[in-house]
Amino acid sequence: MMKNLKLTLVTGLSALALTACSGSEEAPAPTADTEVVQDDAMATDTMVATEATGDKTIVALAQSNPQASTLVTAVTAAGLAETLSGAGPFTVFAPSNDAFAKVDKATLDGLLKPESKDKLAALLKYHVVAGNVKSGDLAKMIADGKGTATVKTLNGGSLKAMMDGDKIVLTDAKGGKSTVTAADMVASNGTIHVIDTVVMP
Repeated sequence: MMKNLKLTLVTGLSALALTACSGSEEAPAPTADTEVVQDDAMATDTMVATEATGDKTIVALAQSNPQASTLVTAVTAAGLAETLSGAGPFTVFAPSNDAFAKVDKATLDGLLKPESKDKLAALLKYHVVAGNVKSGDLAKMIADGKGTATVKTLNGGSLKAMMDGDKIVLTDAKGGKSTVTAADMVASNGTIHVIDTVVMP
């Protein structure tokens, strides 16, 4: 009986989360200080915001999302879980599992080895910005910069952000491009924006 009750509750909450992410016209409008860069095509992305309460840290939020399992493994291997669970605030451009799948397997496996911990940490810090930067903030920075904004990352490098239609696109130090596919996943210590390609310092 208790198992059935729990299952019903979990199923109900899952349905509620899916409804909230469905992009229907009845969904509440974003608040004035937030510009959600997500259209119907983006709603099909496999890694979407399932937590709206913001009561989980960035790491806990990522751990609760099956499409962030590679990122969680990498953050743990790099010894950054404690940092990204701290007070922050941090803004994380989080590659989905599909984004990590684009990286050469031998390269990724090599980065996850204990002897590559520092190199992996530097790569992951290139995906993190100090402060709580929502998509609306980024869009304003891009507009103020006449089409381009530069954001400093925790590893000392920088990413260039620009708009492609209503989507935010990041350009890394090597000229590679990554698109934000799900924006403004709110954590208790910052914000996660899901990206479709790992950015390289």
